Amino acid sequence: MGFDIFHELFLKTGIIHLTIGHVFMWLIGFLFIFLAIKKNFEPLLLVPIGFSIFLVNMPIAPLTGPGELINLFFKYGIETEIIPCLIFLGVGALTDFGPMIANPKTLLIGASAQLGVYVAFFGSIVLGFTVKEAASIGIIGGADGPTSIYLSSALAPHMIGMVAIAAYSYMSMVPLIQPPIMKLLTTKKERKIRMKQLRPVTKTEKIVFPIVAAIVICLLVPDAAPLLGLLMLGNLFKECKVVDRLLKTSQNELLNIVTIILGIAVGATMKAEVFLKPQPIFIFILGLFAFAFSTAGGILLTKTMNLFLKEKINPLIGSAGVSAVPMAARVSERVGAEADPKNHLLMHAMGPNVGGVIGTAVAAGMFLGMLK
Repeated sequence: MGFDIFHELFLKTGIIHLTIGHVFMWLIGFLFIFLAIKKNFEPLLLVPIGFSIFLVNMPIAPLTGPGELINLFFKYGIETEIIPCLIFLGVGALTDFGPMIANPKTLLIGASAQLGVYVAFFGSIVLGFTVKEAASIGIIGGADGPTSIYLSSALAPHMIGMVAIAAYSYMSMVPLIQPPIMKLLTTKKERKIRMKQLRPVTKTEKIVFPIVAAIVICLLVPDAAPLLGLLMLGNLFKECKVVDRLLKTSQNELLNIVTIILGIAVGATMKAEVFLKPQPIFIFILGLFAFAFSTAGGILLTKTMNLFLKEKINPLIGSAGVSAVPMAARVSERVGAEADPKNHLLMHAMGPNVGGVIGTAVAAGMFLGMLK
């Protein structure tokens, strides 16, 4: 009798249902947490994502079924597309568009850094993905996690986890991936180019910009309105100086809460039975190519612009045209300092960096307009 009770209790544990696939996913979760803690790679996201991977790969744990905890996070946060938009609100509240306003040419550089999005889009179609799946894979090239989630949830919901993990992985690895490409495509002389200090941007310009940008973008690319509308609202909170409570909430409490929910929900999509298939490998490879081409696109356009400009632009800031703010701009600063320790590119690189955020969201809006 006692043995039967013990045997029945044992059958209700997850131990008997544990597979090699579950253990492998634990290792991936551990890798994410290790990179976050030891290497400081996007810790605010990789820690909750990594731990969520542990949780959802615990056999028979009541977490992801209908009406269960993590399923509710995913259903009401990701499927409804609320969380990516709220993250853009917080990002807008933290972003200074001053460098881009002071040097509008950098917006073009940010747009050119979307080259990888379209290269990966057509490459994915060639490899047999559907058009909607290809758009979801291509947007990884923008290195913008919320935009990737927003687009894939609308066009290819079954790929949200794989696309999000790829996007956030490459965002976190910007300091590793970009420098070799930057050095390959530029000469030491080009890396030493010094740029003039940016002109001061007035308060009026900073207030008018998010309003005008929202109007123009929402009229031209209506499907980008949820993301860019809230991005510009958050930025208006920052620049108008009269809604301090709303600004602090957007920058801190709200952004922190939705980041936790986002990390848990994204990690929840990485179940062993879904993730351990050939398709995610192709997505990661295509995402890497997309990111590399986006980095190259910004650099090459800058070099092309220099053929016609009297005041040369350091092509290293072109790599900052991806949406990883402000990490990509810091990488431009670091690589520039290696060539000339007295050359400071950070503020110049912030122009294409924030321009890249707009460019990636516009690309997503175009895909939605054509394919949804």
